[in-house]
Amino acid sequence: MQVDEENTEIDESLYSRQLYVLGAEAMKRMNNSNVLLVGLKGLGVEIAKNVALAGVKSLTLYDPAPTKLEDLSSQFFLAESDIGTPRAAATAPRLAELNRYVKIGVHDGPLDEAAITQYQCVVLTETSIETQVQINEITHKHNIAFIVADVRGLFAMAFNDFGTDFTIIDANGNEPATGIVSDVDESGNVTVLEDTRHGLEDGDYVTFREIDGMPGLNDAEPRKVTVIDPYAFNIGSVAGLGTYVRGGLYQQVKVPFQISMESLMTQLQKPEYLYSDFAKLERPPQLHIGFQALQGFANKHEGQLPKPMDEADANEVVHIARTLAAQMPGVLDGAELDEKLIKELAYEARGDLPPMVATMGGIVAQEVLKATSGKFSPIRQYFYFDSLESLPENYARTAENTAPVGSRYDNQIAVLGKEFHDKIRNMKEFLVGSGAIGCEMLKNWALMGLGSGPEGKITVTDNDTIEKSNLNRQFLFRPADVGKQKSDVAAKAVEAMNPDMAGHIDAKQDKVGQDTENVFDDDFWMSLDAVTNALDNVEARQYVDRRCVFFKKSLLESGTLGTKGNTQVVYPMLTESYSSSQDPPETGIPLCTLRSFPNRIEHTIAWAKSLFQDYFVLPAENVNQYLSQPDYVESTLKMSGDKKGILESLQAYLVTEKPLTFDECIAWARLEFEKKYHNEIEQLLYNFPKDEVTSSGTLFWSGPKRPPTPLSFDVENPTHLEFIIAGANLHAFNYGLKGSSDPEVFKKVLENVIVPEFSPKSNVKIQVEENEPVEGSSGNFEDDELKHLAESLPTPSSLAGYRLVPVEFEKDDDTNYHIDFITAASNLRAMNYAIEPADRLKTKLIAGRIIPAIATTTGLVTGLVNLELYKVADGKNKIEAYKNGFVNLALPFFGFSEPITPPKIKYNDKVVDGIWDRFEIDRDMTLQELLDYFEKEEGLTITMVSHGVSMLYASFAPPKKRAQKLPLKLTKLIEDVTSKPVPEGTKTLLFVLCAEDLEGEDVDVPYLLLRLK
Repeated sequence: MQVDEENTEIDESLYSRQLYVLGAEAMKRMNNSNVLLVGLKGLGVEIAKNVALAGVKSLTLYDPAPTKLEDLSSQFFLAESDIGTPRAAATAPRLAELNRYVKIGVHDGPLDEAAITQYQCVVLTETSIETQVQINEITHKHNIAFIVADVRGLFAMAFNDFGTDFTIIDANGNEPATGIVSDVDESGNVTVLEDTRHGLEDGDYVTFREIDGMPGLNDAEPRKVTVIDPYAFNIGSVAGLGTYVRGGLYQQVKVPFQISMESLMTQLQKPEYLYSDFAKLERPPQLHIGFQALQGFANKHEGQLPKPMDEADANEVVHIARTLAAQMPGVLDGAELDEKLIKELAYEARGDLPPMVATMGGIVAQEVLKATSGKFSPIRQYFYFDSLESLPENYARTAENTAPVGSRYDNQIAVLGKEFHDKIRNMKEFLVGSGAIGCEMLKNWALMGLGSGPEGKITVTDNDTIEKSNLNRQFLFRPADVGKQKSDVAAKAVEAMNPDMAGHIDAKQDKVGQDTENVFDDDFWMSLDAVTNALDNVEARQYVDRRCVFFKKSLLESGTLGTKGNTQVVYPMLTESYSSSQDPPETGIPLCTLRSFPNRIEHTIAWAKSLFQDYFVLPAENVNQYLSQPDYVESTLKMSGDKKGILESLQAYLVTEKPLTFDECIAWARLEFEKKYHNEIEQLLYNFPKDEVTSSGTLFWSGPKRPPTPLSFDVENPTHLEFIIAGANLHAFNYGLKGSSDPEVFKKVLENVIVPEFSPKSNVKIQVEENEPVEGSSGNFEDDELKHLAESLPTPSSLAGYRLVPVEFEKDDDTNYHIDFITAASNLRAMNYAIEPADRLKTKLIAGRIIPAIATTTGLVTGLVNLELYKVADGKNKIEAYKNGFVNLALPFFGFSEPITPPKIKYNDKVVDGIWDRFEIDRDMTLQELLDYFEKEEGLTITMVSHGVSMLYASFAPPKKRAQKLPLKLTKLIEDVTSKPVPEGTKTLLFVLCAEDLEGEDVDVPYLLLRLK
């Protein structure tokens, strides 16, 4: 595959989240690739949207067919005013709005060899198999990537042929494994640092550096790995390379490799499958026959597919399928044709459902990106997917109620039936978040008509505003929307997409949480049919989850991380809740590692982020507190911690180092460079010389401890100068001084900066182990030194009205020097310790805790969520009907499983649900009545009652105190304990109970819900 080499610049502010997924090399290859897309119905436009957002060089559309009303079922860039206009021509200008870097064109001529060979990737939808074979003959001959995809109701297929010598530059996109070597023996067995897994697999390649005693292995050609165990691997012969002494690092190397694919004609007879659902391993061969049978039917009926729920048409498709199965016996491999499945395929063939389109659009668009970038592993070669579980069970599907009614929803009615479609239109749905997933969710709902009926409503809330980096994957937003409220813009966009939605979307800007329970009150939650999360943080997800459990509402949950995505169904009384399971906590970096012994770039970035806080945030905040709080010094001296450090910081920022000009800010940054990258390293090496030996006889500087080297400032070194430029400008910002970015200004000032000589001190203690105490000030107000420091500060009254400006860290502003400073500070630290530096993009990812994101995964995940929404709307009450999804488009991998059932609670002879069940009472009884009620009705002795964080009753309390509480009603009891009345308008109160069973044993019991009239 040949690509143009003219576009090399990548707009990081637009593509930043995607760059973290694909990398710069893959992005540049994509940015120089031309793609042809045939077919602009629902699936075609979904693929086009994702590819345009991703940023190929050009995307050419081909679909001369006139727009029909039913196309609006899933084609979000078409409107009723486009009916009769060729689909490609109507779509192109709206698609072009998504990304100004992508040239959108329309192809008008024949799809012959001269046309096809202009592209690096050709994608076909809504085309006959005959046309597919004809075009694939051209693409296969020229090694042009070729993709076919189609959606038929709740069934879908995709096929890839990337040619006979397609190069993959990175199969999985994982960060290359790195680690510290602890030994290399004469057999080539490499052992890594104790308790650190190497993270390699058989067939991986690694390089080495800094291995003492084996110079022939350092920086040599990559060596192929054979894994021995999680802590050791073999690299083959090391004869003649020396004898291992100590140290060393290994680094995984992603080695490009080639794969070969077969043509469509060959694969039609002998298909290779990627399985989408391991519970349906028998489906792909059946659907391989079924999709060809649909084509056979269309060939006989002037291109028309079977009519919805038409028995005669379905039987004809089955007959064609039988003939095909007999002609291709190897496809079914001796299995019987599943005629019921083929019939269902025929019944739904004219259907076009937005969730299926979104699912396949995400998958296929990612294959386009793989084809144009060489990044990740492509589908080999057929992919079949279905979601028959989403068919309604409680609403009829007949030939009559699936027939067209002359509406934009006809292609959905064809699959789901008119009655179920009306149910969807009258749902009341709550969407929490309108970012990437939220935009896709609203788009799907607008196409489905969800909430657009007389009784329907969608409430969407998001307190965030639109940023430029959002535009790459939040497709409802345009450049002109930057700075506006996400929920407002998203709501208006989907109302324009489907005018039926007008008046049915309530866009709010409130963050969902305890602070807004007056907005999202009991009546609001009780009115809902379902809730969908589109959030990016765990805390908010858990809050919504708790609300859904409390009000017994279903919750559809999802999330993405680069090419990975997951979906979860939470259904009342049927599944566990979102909060039932949690990811393990992140492993922290030991402070001693950050302070003195970094060995990875992540350590130096964390150190630089902390330095940013110590320089530009905390001192300014401390100064402002000192100037505004009369007792600040006294309270500081009474606290534990670094009192001396705080007072010295106040003195420096208010007196000794207070700059009056920008030149002084430059001088300050230069002196800080000397302190951090020279003096502190000299002190460390004074305490622990490079030949230092521990009490056990081993070298101190070994294993994870890397010996540092002091830096000598060089104004011509770009990283040195970047630290000074960013640091000086941020220091100037604190003081309200005007900065500069002109290197010549800095060089001129730096010539005259006097750097004091430094001599290491013998009384400086350095923390070596994590649990070792750190030296700090232990003085009190009477300490002479502290008292002198406090008295030397200018009085707040002498600085009336004076304030510093703390820096508020913002990762996405490329002009504010924040990431520039952290990048330079981190890389200088890396130079000290001979650690491979990181570029600005990687530093921004780690320091900003950015979640990598790409539109393809977002579209796929949203589609899967809405396939579950069909089931929720249908009221399916069998856990096996629902599916939690786990996908990784890079591999590619698709996994689905039933949700986990909720835990059970047992007491006496009763078994109740540990999440969804609760005790309910509908009157405000006294505490004594409550105790009596549970003893009589449940056989439980209540030993403790609490509300929120307040304990209202405990059986172990003094008898007199207990007796005083017994006559109090529960609401009065809350007021008595908390000294606060129950807020007016409260309709429900929650109580947590501790209890003993009939045997006197402690047992878990559900919480108690009191309903107030």
